Amino acid sequence: MSEQSGSGTGHGTPPIQIGLLGLGVVGSGAYKVLTDNADAIEQKVGAPVVVKKIAVRNLNKERLVSVDRSLLTDNPDEVLDDPDIAIVCELIGGVHPAKEFVLKALRNGKSVVSANKELIAKDGHDAMVEAAQRNLDFMFEGSVGGGIPIIQAMKSALAGNAIHEVKGIVNGTTNYILTRMTREGAELADVLRDAQAKGYAEADPTNDVEGFDAQYKIAILSSIAFTSRVQPSDVYTEGIMRIGAHDIEHAREMGYVVKLLAIGQRVGDDAVQVRVHPALVPASHPLASTSGPYNAILVRGDAVGDVMFYGQGAGMLATGSAVVGDIIEVCRNLRHHATGRIACTCFEHRRALPMDTVVTRYYVRMYVTDRPGTLAAIAGVFGRHQVSIESVRATAADRAEAIWVTHRVQEANMRRALKELGSLPEVYSVENWLRVEE
Repeated sequence: MSEQSGSGTGHGTPPIQIGLLGLGVVGSGAYKVLTDNADAIEQKVGAPVVVKKIAVRNLNKERLVSVDRSLLTDNPDEVLDDPDIAIVCELIGGVHPAKEFVLKALRNGKSVVSANKELIAKDGHDAMVEAAQRNLDFMFEGSVGGGIPIIQAMKSALAGNAIHEVKGIVNGTTNYILTRMTREGAELADVLRDAQAKGYAEADPTNDVEGFDAQYKIAILSSIAFTSRVQPSDVYTEGIMRIGAHDIEHAREMGYVVKLLAIGQRVGDDAVQVRVHPALVPASHPLASTSGPYNAILVRGDAVGDVMFYGQGAGMLATGSAVVGDIIEVCRNLRHHATGRIACTCFEHRRALPMDTVVTRYYVRMYVTDRPGTLAAIAGVFGRHQVSIESVRATAADRAEAIWVTHRVQEANMRRALKELGSLPEVYSVENWLRVEE
C-alpha cells in the first residue's frame, strides 16, 4: 500500500483519515509504524488508515523519517478544521497550545490520541470531559511507559480489580544513569555528561533528573488505578541529583540497588499516597534488574495479585507503537459507531496524604567523630523520635563514616530525628538519606 493512498483497498472500504500535530521523535515514530505496517493495520481495522496532513512548526526542518512534503503544513487549523480527518494525534508536548488544539479537535467532532504526559497529568480531565460529552474517544497510551501497554490494561483487562498499589521505574534517563553508576562505580555528574553526549539525556535534563517526568506519569497511573483524580501537585517529588557513588556502593554491599521509583498506594477507603523518589530496592526484586533505559511497572490488584509490565520506556518506535495502538482502537470504534465507550474513570474523590505520613525503612549516611559514645549519642536521638535502628556500620577514622538502616518508621519522625542530628556535636554532616522499599 502506498504511503498516501486516498482510496480504499480490498473491499472498497473508504479510508479513515488522520492528522498529526507534530513530527518530532514521537510523531516520526507513529508515522513510520503507520506506513511500514499499513497493510497489516488495514486488515486489523477493516479499512485503510491514511495520514492526510501533518502540522509542524518548521516546514524546512530535517526529518527523522521520509515524508512527502505535500503532507506538511505549518497551520494546525488545516488538521483541526479538515472535515475529512476523523482522528487527530497531538504529539507536540507541553500544555499550551496542545490543550487548545485537543479541545478544538474534540469540538470539531474528532477523536484524539495523545502522548503528552504533561498535558494529561495537568489538564487531561478537561479533555476527557469534553470527549465524553461528545461521545468521542480521547486516548493516551503513549503518555506513560513508551511502548508498554499499561493504560489500556488498567482501564480494561484489570478493570474488575480494586488496585491497591502501582509502583515502578517510569523514567528511562534516570534508570540509565543509575544503572551505569551501579556497574561502573562512577559519580552521577560524570555519567550525566556522558549520557547527554550520547543522546540518552536532554541538554537540559531537569525534567528527568529532578523527577518531574516521573511525577506526571505516576499522577496519570494513580488517577486510573485509584479511580480518583491525582494532580502532579499531589505527588511528592524528589530527583536523583544527591545520589553519590558511596550510596550506590553501600546499597550493593547490603544487597540493594538504588532506583528512582514512582509509587502510588491506596490508603484505606478514602486516601492515596503518591510519591517519586530514589530508594533502595532489594537486589532480588524484579524492579532491581530493570536496567538501562527500560521501564517496569508493577500493579497490585485485589483479585489478580501482582502483575508486571516491562519494556522500552521511550524512543521513537516504542512510543510510536503505543500511539498507533490507540489509533487502531479508535478506528475500530469509528467503524462500529462505538466511540466514547471508556470515559474518564475518576469517579471517586480520594484525598492525597502528605509525605510525612509515609511509613517505610530508611538508609542514612553520615560523617561522625570517632570517639567513645558517638554512636550511642546518635542512637539516643533516633530513640527520642521513635526511630528504631535495624543495623549500623561505621569505619574507623578521625572523620568516620556511619551507615544506619532503620526499621519501618513514619517519615515525620525520621525528619525530626535528622534535623536534630544535624546539630549534634558528634555529627560532622548527614551526607544523605534514602528510603528503603521492600
